[in-house]
Amino acid sequence: MKLILERRPEPSRLALALAPIAAILFTLAVCTLLVAWAGAPVGRTYALLFEGAFGTRFALSETLTRATPLMLTGLACAVAFRARFYNIGAEGQLYLGALAAVAVGGLHDGTGFDLPVPMLFGGMMLAAALAGALLLLIPAILKTRLGVDEVVTTLLGNFIVLLFVSMMLDGPMKDPMAMGWPQSVALNGDLELGKLIERTRAHTGLLWAAGLALGLWLLNRYTVFGFQMRAVGANAHASRFLGLPVNRVMLGTAMLSGALAGLAGAIEVAGRTSYVTLDMSPGYGYTGVVVAMLAGLHPLGVILASIFVAGMLVGADSMSRAIAVPNYIADVIVATSLLAMLVATLFAQYRLRRNRA
Repeated sequence: MKLILERRPEPSRLALALAPIAAILFTLAVCTLLVAWAGAPVGRTYALLFEGAFGTRFALSETLTRATPLMLTGLACAVAFRARFYNIGAEGQLYLGALAAVAVGGLHDGTGFDLPVPMLFGGMMLAAALAGALLLLIPAILKTRLGVDEVVTTLLGNFIVLLFVSMMLDGPMKDPMAMGWPQSVALNGDLELGKLIERTRAHTGLLWAAGLALGLWLLNRYTVFGFQMRAVGANAHASRFLGLPVNRVMLGTAMLSGALAGLAGAIEVAGRTSYVTLDMSPGYGYTGVVVAMLAGLHPLGVILASIFVAGMLVGADSMSRAIAVPNYIADVIVATSLLAMLVATLFAQYRLRRNRA
């Protein structure tokens, strides 16, 4: 006798909706043991973690600031994963999008040849989206035409892009006023995004990201292309048999995913940094994979998942300064919640059954 996994005839929508909550509760229970093992008071640790993420105006603003690029890279991964195209290159697409945005916004010593600000700002965003889309188009073509694994090509592409960005920051796009520090020229102040909360770093890029999440949900739910993406993701062979243009859908999905990651770079530059450096992203592209999986690949769920992940990272930094628990507990919480989410989703769709054969 052995146990086998059997797919449920109709997965419970309630179970799928409760899976993230169950994953978070399980994660907190596991991390409670780790905190107690470190000899710290559990209640105070979690209170400081929450307070450091949401307890003050400054804490909330920092959480929203960090959640903004995570929301966009999470959307980039969610839309690609939904079609079974595993984009692990959002980090490189973010950097290339940021570089493209500064290249357009910083034309002619930052004046943009005196073009109107709305036109120049739109050109920045368009350049960033195109840069990310075209970068991901290469692995998509390799996958659809030659069957090359996109996980490998997108992951290795990150390192190629970072080397290219490094070359540009030390060469043609280097700011002559940076005293030798490798950074690009800064954007004109008129091209920067407005503040969401005054006297903080939170900016209106969060509204852009939330609007794109809503738009992506509407695209998935109410358009032919959204249906095609879901169909290809469910079964590419059956979709091809039914006459759907699988390769074309895959290429379109890849370009949409890359464009979202490229916009993450542009919005990060326009909203927070004003220029490109090699350390502007602490791994937003990779963390976007976690955000997408925690959200169950649902665009609206990405909004909540990105705020949760950002809150854990920001809160842990604050908590570690007040109590003897290292801020690596945030990485443990995020990683454990991802694993718990995968398991919870698995058992929402499958059940264990005894096989007597």
